[in-house]
Amino acid sequence: MRSHEPAHALSPSPRFGINPLPWLLTPSGFTLDVATLRTAFAEIAETGFTAVQADIPPGLTPAGYLALLHEYGLTPAPGYFQGAYDNPSAMPALLESARQHAGAQAALGMSEVFIASALTAERIATPAVGAASDPARLDTVIDNLTRTCEVIVAEGLRPCLHPHVGTWIETERETRAVLDAIAPGLLAFGPDTGHLRWAGADPAALITHYRDRVGAAHLKDVHAAVAAQAREAGADFWQTVFERHLWTEPGQGDVDLEAALAALPEDFTGWMVIEVDVPDRRTAKDSAALSRQWTLTHLGKERRR
Repeated sequence: MRSHEPAHALSPSPRFGINPLPWLLTPSGFTLDVATLRTAFAEIAETGFTAVQADIPPGLTPAGYLALLHEYGLTPAPGYFQGAYDNPSAMPALLESARQHAGAQAALGMSEVFIASALTAERIATPAVGAASDPARLDTVIDNLTRTCEVIVAEGLRPCLHPHVGTWIETERETRAVLDAIAPGLLAFGPDTGHLRWAGADPAALITHYRDRVGAAHLKDVHAAVAAQAREAGADFWQTVFERHLWTEPGQGDVDLEAALAALPEDFTGWMVIEVDVPDRRTAKDSAALSRQWTLTHLGKERRR
């Protein structure tokens, strides 16, 4: 576990928030509704966070979502869009979905959005090792992701690539291939330190290489020993994250988050979203409270939008 004092202070301070996933994601599925968000927002606000990753539940307008946030003294942080870019036949519907999602995010006042490939069965079964790698498929993913980014940029948002274990953009090689193939004006970098580390990358080194393209970031920590043991045991994605507790609160695991922060430009003022999909603490609120302590130490005074 790393417990170093911060090696780098970002100035001026970036904006930061938290993803309410610990309240939404369970072994039985993902629940995004107003009742669940009310519980999450109340407890998040009690820990001192003032912004949350903005994922609007079905049936709620952007204005309604903003009103819900404001009831708890919260503001939105960039949301998340994913798609099956390997499936050309699905692209017309996917592009329309991207347009609608980007329009809703813009209505919330966002200027960036995280974008990722969708989870896929092959890599859920064998995560974090680039299973079933196929250069031709990756080319298709890149082409269709480019089309999706064009739609999002047309709505006034900056899409930020979020490499994610369990998807066709999982490994460092795939992340670099995508970023190198798509123009910076269409696709920024939205590194997730935890997913990069799980897949064997050095987050700080990758951020350093693409530092001028970072638009937003997910700050996430992992237990490296859990990742190694799960891989050796042949555990799938969900077994690794739920049964073995791969994820942990920032500063409690093996990701060198201080180095990742130091890799960012000193004038970086983009969004940093703390993310612990499955809490390592007793409750989601306990997890958020520990994450809040870490942000106060390492990210300085919070600055609202």
